[in-house]
Order: sequence, then C-alpha cells, then structure tokens
Amino acid sequence: MTNHLRSHADEWLLDNPQMRRFIGAVNDARARAPAPRQTVAAIRPHFVELLADPGWLPQRFQRPAAQSGMGGGIGMWLLYRAGDGGLAFSALVTPPGAQTPIHDHLAWGLVGLYKGEQEEEVFTRQDDGHDESHAELTLSVRQMLRPGDFYELLPENDIHRVRTTSAQTSVSLHLLGNDNGCIWRHRFDPETKSVQPFRSGWLNVACREEES
Repeated sequence: MTNHLRSHADEWLLDNPQMRRFIGAVNDARARAPAPRQTVAAIRPHFVELLADPGWLPQRFQRPAAQSGMGGGIGMWLLYRAGDGGLAFSALVTPPGAQTPIHDHLAWGLVGLYKGEQEEEVFTRQDDGHDESHAELTLSVRQMLRPGDFYELLPENDIHRVRTTSAQTSVSLHLLGNDNGCIWRHRFDPETKSVQPFRSGWLNVACREEES
C-alpha cells in the first residue's frame, strides 16, 4: 500500500540543539545520497552520536502507554516528521516482557537502543508476496541489544519483532524513510501464515488527513 502526500510544514514535536543537528544531517544525507543504502551509511555516525548522548530525550517521550496501536502498552512517540512525508523520527517505549507484533516498515531506516535491553528477531519471507493476506516466514536472525547497539532496516530485513528483555522499560530510537506511524503496513502471524494491514498511529500527534 502506498501513500501520496502533498507537502506540509516539518513538525518538531521535540526541538532542541541535538535534534536540530541530527535532523539537519539526516535531511542533508537523504537529499544527497542516490539510494537508501547510501543514505543509511551517511547517517550512521550521526545516529551513533545521538544514541550516546544521555540528556537530549525528555522523560515525557520515555513513557509506555495503555492505549497503544502496537499493543502491550508500547508507546510510539513522534519526535519529528518531515513535511514531505519522507522521514519520521520517533521513540518506541516497550515495557518489560512486552513485544511488538511481527511487522514491516516499508522504508529504509535505522533503529538503535537508547535504554534497557531488547531481543530482536528478523524474519525472511519465503513466498513471492502475490497474495497480500498470506506470508510464509522463517526466522533468520535473533540478536540481543544493549544501549548503543543499532541496526539498519532495508528490504532484506524489513520484517521483525522486538521484545524487552531487561527489568526496566526499553527505549529505542526509530528513524524511518516514511511516516511509519501513519502509513498502512503489515502485521504477520507465522503460525497461521496470515497477513493483516495495520496502522500503529502516534500517541502525541494525529495522522494527516491524506493518510486516513
């Protein structure tokens, strides 16, 4: 499913010097890089720097939420959204023991752990995707993540699930090449081999009219 947006103003749900530097570098990279893989490579050092800075993310963006499009009390807090719909930066707050559904993103991205510990499982699709309601998935990667660890999202590893393994709530930073809280994407159930469309939404801002 695709979403076509007309241009809007950039939205800064969090605005501080660290955010301005980071988003400036990201927007410069996506304007200059010829392809997603090159965009991600250009952003990596700036992402590492932000993950290592303990003071820029306020506590209000580090809270779980009872009302959650992801379920399990998982909070999805938007920090920045580009007016062209081609970039969203957010914090995913996952309580101890909670896990996301298996889902895709439909964009390039970087995900890094800011606080707590997580397990990530990456799934590979074995079918050709011709039937939108059916998917055959196999588990291809399982990795444990600690603060400062990060991974890239590209077409070959776009389907995954994350679970908090620490006694404290985990906070991960998600930089995606679309408005991932508002686009329609996919939720997978490997046991039934079923696929369902879903939209997670943001806790702190509405989706734009064109995405409804």
